[in-house]
Amino acid sequence: MNNYKKNILKHRLTLAITAGVALSMGSSAMAAENGKFRIGVVTFLSGPAAGPFGEPSANAAKVLVEGLNQGKLPAPYNTIGINGAEIEVVIIDEAGGAAKQVEEFRNLVQRQKVDAVVGYISSGDCLAVAPVAEELGAMTVFYDCGTSQLFNEDKTPQFVFRTGLDAAVDNIGAARYLTKTRPDAQKVAGIQQNYAFGQDSWKDFTHSMEQLMPKAKVVESQMPKVFQGQYGAEISALSVKRPDIIHSSFWGGDMEALVLQANARGLLEDATAVLTCGESALDRYKDQAPNGMVIGGRGPFGAFAPDNELNRWFKDKYQTAYNTAPTYPASKMAQAILGLKHAAENAKVEQGKIPAPQEIAKAFKGATFESVSGTVQMARAGGHQAMQGISYGEYQFDKASKTGSVQNVIAFSGECVTPPDGTPALEWIKAGFPGAQCN
Repeated sequence: MNNYKKNILKHRLTLAITAGVALSMGSSAMAAENGKFRIGVVTFLSGPAAGPFGEPSANAAKVLVEGLNQGKLPAPYNTIGINGAEIEVVIIDEAGGAAKQVEEFRNLVQRQKVDAVVGYISSGDCLAVAPVAEELGAMTVFYDCGTSQLFNEDKTPQFVFRTGLDAAVDNIGAARYLTKTRPDAQKVAGIQQNYAFGQDSWKDFTHSMEQLMPKAKVVESQMPKVFQGQYGAEISALSVKRPDIIHSSFWGGDMEALVLQANARGLLEDATAVLTCGESALDRYKDQAPNGMVIGGRGPFGAFAPDNELNRWFKDKYQTAYNTAPTYPASKMAQAILGLKHAAENAKVEQGKIPAPQEIAKAFKGATFESVSGTVQMARAGGHQAMQGISYGEYQFDKASKTGSVQNVIAFSGECVTPPDGTPALEWIKAGFPGAQCN
């Protein structure tokens, strides 16, 4: 048995044993007749994104599903399962690229007969899966991918929802944080993964900076391929320009490799790194990252999540199960599952019955629900895109306790960093954020 299959088997067995969730690869008849609400969960279980992103996400799904099936979550989620039906999960590895994920998605819907799919970290995978979800009429909740291309005027969704935030929010928020903490920065550089998420992130950030900090000029942009791993040439190119700010939307193993390599070569001694996805490695940076590095969690997630009853429950159960605090990918998975439960239970079907995708979608559209991250409003993309605020802060490592934390946190409301519904993000940014409501 190769490592890929071993990894998948390990995660499936862990999910079944740890969370008390039945994983079945059986017939569609079994799925249709067992009376359970089946969720396909798709996240990276192998490859460089697995450790920092996929595993925390899968672990969050285990914690949430176990708690929901026992009816042990705080209100308003203190009812058993989803609409009284026990939740059953099929977990799939997101590794392998967009074509493979489309095939896996069709298998989940047509053979595994799942009632909903929750997943996807890669923006490329989301863009590939979304039209297939609409074609199949499959209830689909994207929990993490951030591309601004997901919803636009040419793509009016019915079954696709995103409970995570558009990446434009990440970059508008990053620029606003710099205006408050680094207003005198003169030279800005960037390094992004060369695909939709990275390209969009750089455009949104640089145009936001033009509006908010016009004296700061872009001096360098690097676009290496996804999962390249080694960034010596790019770091050298950035170092030559001596930037004050280095923006990066790198995520997963790429982000951690960049920080390690850039810090070791002295790039981050004078330049401040701004990592829109930086919170995901909060417990792993240690002293290999500089104090003062600006990090985000793609919203009010992970270390930036509020101190509410749901989040206290989630953090306690996650910490007990995995001996570490949940980072932002875990919070986002929890949010997606809670949003799905909220919609399914507001679909106005008989208790214990599983609502059809059309019924769930109708209830999900424009919904407002509570989460580990606070209140979520499905207030954009015609009610299919979540709107929330975003926070940024600075990494600090305590040598005595050997732990990292986030200091100097500033939160920006959703109304401050989110375009009006129907307005493309880049168009709103270039116009100077008309209507933005910022403190």
